[in-house]
Amino acid sequence: MLKKLMAVLLLTGLAVLSLAGCGSNTADNSMTATREDPLVLTLAHGLSETHTVHIAMKQFADEVAERTEGRIQVKIFPNGQLGNENENMEQLMAGVIAMTKVSAPGLATYNEAYHTFGLPYIFNDTKDFYKVMDSEKMRDFFTSTSADGFVTLTYYTSGARSFYMKDKAIRTPADLVGSKIRVQNMKSQTDMMKALGGTPVAMSYGEVYTSLQSGIIDGTENNETALTTGKHGEVCKVYSMDQHAMIPDTLVMSAKVWEKISPEDQQIILDCARHSTDEHKVAWDAAIEEAIKEAQEKMGVTFVYDVDKEAFRAATADMLEEYKDKYPGVGRMLALIAAAREVQ
Repeated sequence: MLKKLMAVLLLTGLAVLSLAGCGSNTADNSMTATREDPLVLTLAHGLSETHTVHIAMKQFADEVAERTEGRIQVKIFPNGQLGNENENMEQLMAGVIAMTKVSAPGLATYNEAYHTFGLPYIFNDTKDFYKVMDSEKMRDFFTSTSADGFVTLTYYTSGARSFYMKDKAIRTPADLVGSKIRVQNMKSQTDMMKALGGTPVAMSYGEVYTSLQSGIIDGTENNETALTTGKHGEVCKVYSMDQHAMIPDTLVMSAKVWEKISPEDQQIILDCARHSTDEHKVAWDAAIEEAIKEAQEKMGVTFVYDVDKEAFRAATADMLEEYKDKYPGVGRMLALIAAAREVQ
């Protein structure tokens, strides 16, 4: 209750500054901003200050301040201080906050093409993922959605998601039949589990550990860091590398705020955001390596690599076709991804 009250008070202050156009010693656009009267951009997210994505966003904020000589400053509110991911996105659309971090499929509410990022086996592997996501075609798409109320500045990898169970390897979709598997509250993940023969159970990340312990669910799916940071490796002892999805996080800005920034400063912001992505890739690789080592050596988790990925692809092929038919934006995004692969 106290946390929610604090969030309301903080938002009230931000809204006043936003509606007033300027507060004490703040500018309302980058063209009039100076070091003494900077344009202050609020970035709210739900991650901890030790998370690799928060660290990347802190680097982004520092570089923006340096490159603009203090004219533009990014003020970060981590740990859900201003609400959860959905609430932050609503605040961003209203122009109350400038930026937030959101899982890419969460943007499908505003632009259906973002459904694509929650679908299984859209990318072949990590190398393919980076090639597509760093392509000019994807960057052009990211900055093309002002009419939808936001622009995407960059993405951050959250690795490949795989299934893990208490004591059972998942080598083919048949191994999931009859199992209750936690999924994120996304239609794409629920549909995927149904296509694979499992029973999807949508719940928040914070409920997963106790649900695994009590048997409410038989397993879940996530990247390797969940075994250690979420302590899931204390309960689940078999991690099967099916790598069914690569769902990026995105750093997005309100279109209302974006319009207050000069083209020159927009480019600086984009450059700084992309630099933070490059640094995050290195940090993420190190985090995954450390998580696997800790899970194996301290938690006794077995990693299964002889997974029949083609069987999983085949089982979800009809689902992809259904999404293409239902959401034309998904079809266009899949075409963009294919075109980005072809560029040498």
